[in-house]
Amino acid sequence: MDAYAATAAQPAYPIPENVFAERVVSVKHFTDRLFSFRITRPASFRFRSGEFVMIGLPNAAKPVFRAYSIASPSWDEEIEFFSIKVEDGPLTEHLQKIVPGDTVLMRKKPTGTLVLDALLPGKRLYLLSTGTGVAPFASLVRDPETYEKFEEVILVQTCREVAELRYITELVEGLQDDPLVGEFAADKLRLHTTTTRDSFVRMGRVTDLMRSGKLFTDLGLPAISPEGDRAMICGSMDMLNETKSVLQGFGLVEGANNAPASFVVERAFVG
Repeated sequence: MDAYAATAAQPAYPIPENVFAERVVSVKHFTDRLFSFRITRPASFRFRSGEFVMIGLPNAAKPVFRAYSIASPSWDEEIEFFSIKVEDGPLTEHLQKIVPGDTVLMRKKPTGTLVLDALLPGKRLYLLSTGTGVAPFASLVRDPETYEKFEEVILVQTCREVAELRYITELVEGLQDDPLVGEFAADKLRLHTTTTRDSFVRMGRVTDLMRSGKLFTDLGLPAISPEGDRAMICGSMDMLNETKSVLQGFGLVEGANNAPASFVVERAFVG
């Protein structure tokens, strides 16, 4: 029995006041590198769709905490996360082994810049992601406020392999039956997935597709402009920096919670 399995269900250290100890409700594995899980939601926990929170496991005297975007919307009765599996990751090597009934620790203060309040009003919202960077956007596309503020929502995810697109593809397909946002999503949400390794109907890195104009041609939309377009970016540091540069080339300006503008970047990473 490994160290995590021996201690997962029963916290190994006193839970501090700023931490919730929540029960794993469900776990779903998509590939050998990706999985999602849902935990119980504390009655007092409030967050804005798109924010992240620090989570850990009660498997050490001093647990390792990492930033995870909350993939569920602010109205959900449970908390959902979408994670990579890292064999030697201080947290993820253990987190990938959780099963329903186990305990996950969650700090009480959510934060983050990928929130609607950090953007100026606009017509079209681009949600640009790679890999598990799609998690905060899984939250936002299930929030009615997103569709109240924008006429069109373009969700873009780029992964190496087709199988890695399964999480967001299934989620968006399921929105058609969602009683809260189904009607809005049907009219306003567009999912544009691409791969960089596996052969797929759409291939290429999102930055290259924006620079060449192919992204906009494929979508049947004009190139991004600061007048009506807004954007959020979430992915690796290299992807963030490159996509930020591309958006600035289109004339967009980076914003923040205290200074809304035309695009925002998330800088929290899982490890």
